[in-house]
Order: sequence, then C-alpha cells, then structure tokens
Amino acid sequence: MSARQPNRNTYRIRDQVAFASVATTEFSRTRNDRTQLSMTIDACVDAIRAAGLTAADIDGISGSGTSHEAKVLQSTLGIPRLSWWAQPPLTGTFATTIFEAMHAIQAGACETVLCYHSAYRLPWQSRAAALDPMRRRVGELTGMMGAVEPETMSGSVGYTAWASRYLYQYGRKREDFGLIAINSRSNAMRNEHAVMRDPLSMDDFIKGRMIRDPLSVYDMDVAVDGADAFIVTTAERARDLKLKPVLIHAHASGMVAPNEEDQLPGLHAHGQQIVIDLMNRRSEIGVNDADLYYPYDGFTLLAISWIENSGLCKPGEGGDFLRANWNESEQRALLRGRVPLNSHGGSLCDGATQGSGHIREAILQLQGRAGSHQVQDAKSALLHIGGFFFNSHALALHTA
Repeated sequence: MSARQPNRNTYRIRDQVAFASVATTEFSRTRNDRTQLSMTIDACVDAIRAAGLTAADIDGISGSGTSHEAKVLQSTLGIPRLSWWAQPPLTGTFATTIFEAMHAIQAGACETVLCYHSAYRLPWQSRAAALDPMRRRVGELTGMMGAVEPETMSGSVGYTAWASRYLYQYGRKREDFGLIAINSRSNAMRNEHAVMRDPLSMDDFIKGRMIRDPLSVYDMDVAVDGADAFIVTTAERARDLKLKPVLIHAHASGMVAPNEEDQLPGLHAHGQQIVIDLMNRRSEIGVNDADLYYPYDGFTLLAISWIENSGLCKPGEGGDFLRANWNESEQRALLRGRVPLNSHGGSLCDGATQGSGHIREAILQLQGRAGSHQVQDAKSALLHIGGFFFNSHALALHTA
C-alpha cells in the first residue's frame, strides 16, 4: 500500500489565523539578575499591549521554555478567563507552540492566544551560568546539571556525526559551513539587539575552537537568556487590532521512522524532506517567491541542509549555492540579489531561542518594525525551522 498523500483541499487553515503582535525582552549572554518567569512576564505584557489588547481579551495560553504552568501566568498577568491552554514539550524548537495555538483557534476552542517562549542558560551551557548559585539550583532540580556524555549520539551531539557524514558523502570542506556562520554574523552586525556582533572572517571560522570535530564554536548557536511573546488570533480579529496583521499562510511538521539520532536512514531521508513536500502542497509562497528566508541555523549543518532540501540546489551543493549568491562587500548571501538569509543573525548570533527568534524577526520585518536592519518592501517570509530528528517544521507568512 502506498503512503497516503495529503489532499491540497483538506488544508483548510490557510490564511485563517494571524500574528497580531510580537514582543521580546531582547536576549543576553550575561544577564544574571532576572528569573526566567520575570522575563516571560515582561514579554507577554508587552505583546498584549502592542496589539492594543488587555489581559481580559486573552482566552488562550500556549507556551514553552519555562517550568511555570499556564495557571501561574494567568494569575500573574491578571487574565480573568481561559477557555484553552497548552504547554507542549519543547522538542528542540518552539514552532509546535504556535501550531497548537493555530489549531485551537481554528477549532473554535479560543479566539486570542498568548504564546510565549523563554530561554534560560543552565550551568552546563556557560561558565557565567555555572557560577550563579540560583542557576545551579535550577540545574539540580531539573536534572540538567551536566551536558550529555561525549560518547552518545543523543540530542545535539548527533549533529556532529551527521556533519561528518555530510562532508564525507559529498566531498565538501568546512568552509561551506563557514559561509553560514559568516552570513549570520554579517546580518547580526546590522541588528543592534543580536548578542554576537563582532566581525567574523573565514580565517576566524577555520581557527575557531573545536567543540566536537568537525563542529567548532562558530558552528553552534549561543546560549542566552530572554523571552519572546506573540499574540495569535483569527485573521478577521487581527485586522481590527493595532498593528498590521501577519497571516499564517501555511505550516508543516515532519518526522520519519526511525528518528533516533543514530538510526536515521541518511541525509536523504529525515524530517526536512517531509516538511518541504507538505509545504509544496499547501503553500503558494515558495522559496523562490518569499521576500525573506529563514533556514534554521542552530547548527551550520542544519541551514545548509534546509537550503538544499528546499530545492534551491542539489544535495551537497549548498556551499556552491551560497558562493553564487554571495555579496562580497556585505559578506552575506542575498538570494536573487536581495533576499537575506536569517536577517537578524539567526540562532548562531541572535541567540539560541529554539526558533522563536526566527519567527519574531519575520513578524517584525513584515510589520515594518525591524528598525536598523529592516528589509525594504518585505511582504512574505518562509521559515524552515528545526533539525533532522523530531523537530522539522515550516511556516509561510505574509501581510494581509
């Protein structure tokens, strides 16, 4: 029996749900004077106010990245009534939190959802965090005092092996990964809120401190503290609110079996290919149509893989594609001479927000609120968020 193919006509949520606002605390590598909850509250309050709403207008909560349940946020924010709430597990990326809210709104369980995500450095992620007694206590309580052991393929360590496989299978060099790192850094230098803004050259990249060969410190996203919050509601309601609505045109998630880090069939068969196939069926906004493109760069390998799987080039040719679209004077890639990749600096430089930063940036750009790094006349965005194993997702957004 052949696998069931999605019918285009069954995707009924297209353009029915929208982002009404987004707010952020901004992110930091050194902040030690704030709790995770306080940052989450600040971002949520700002998102509600930015949309021109009050706490009484919120009837749904969907969040990740904090140990506090919806009841704590409801009480702290003064939200009088909720008809729906969720706290989906953070399986590597934040996108599922948005997807849960979309489905609840489309089903009529609620109308206006406050979505949030917070990042909080734990002792195993940075020296500064390890010196903070409060964070050490959080690490002890959550069982996250130490990183995974070097011998395992579990979690992020798995990408080390697949990065090696990529270089071997396609006969490529680390310089291909370096182009992703330099592109993110060059975009971050335009973003006053990014945490990594010093210039980065290819020579710097190659000499960077090796973490797990072949991935160096410049191949991996940087741990940060901070929070993002979003107001998600019906497209109709969003049009009546304070800011320009950003419609969610299409979304997708994908996962293959087996999906364990050391059991994937290969670079040719993981969640990204499923996501691309679904988006090709559901969305009118393709990678060659969007004004903004966000290939997730939690690791440089992931961004290269998204570029290749999106159809921009063949497998193993991501580095060549970047070189063909490279703006030498700006030290970054510009698709079709104008479309930036990860305009905010991505996870590598804006900070490890598990994808909330990519979504935040796309909304700010489409609402014309990106400040010093605003992309002129941006009306659509394509986001490929996540990795290989169990967290491949996508969003296509556009202005109303």
